[in-house]
Amino acid sequence: MLVGVPKEIKDNEYRVGLVPSAVRELNGNGHGVIVETAAGLGAGLTDGDYQAAGAEIVPTADAVLARAELIVKVKEPLAGERKKLKRGQVLFTYLHLAADREQAEDLIASGVTAIAYETVTSPQGTLPLLTPMSEVAGRMAPHVGAH
Repeated sequence: MLVGVPKEIKDNEYRVGLVPSAVRELNGNGHGVIVETAAGLGAGLTDGDYQAAGAEIVPTADAVLARAELIVKVKEPLAGERKKLKRGQVLFTYLHLAADREQAEDLIASGVTAIAYETVTSPQGTLPLLTPMSEVAGRMAPHVGAH
């Protein structure tokens, strides 16, 4: 499978969908990874870090979205990104669809298989991908409120 990582374009989002160690793991299991140039800079990760882990660096998000079978992001795709998704692709990211009818309708229309991090459930019924984010938010809330 070809896994693609576009740069996040949502305002004030500096995280990246995969870190180089995940790229190395995917490559070791026979998968290719393409990463948009500068996708990791906000997280302190360079194109060289990704190349050293085995990723191919591509110049644009369009190049990622055109080629990738699995697209890994952090935040929900914005309207312009959603228009480039297509049937046969899998999107793996936070989606928060209940609050965004337009996004839900666009994803349905695209034919993409969208998997929301916040809905992934463990065999024990917990939300392993949502729990860490909730813990961070809970720890930050008093500081943000005090500010």
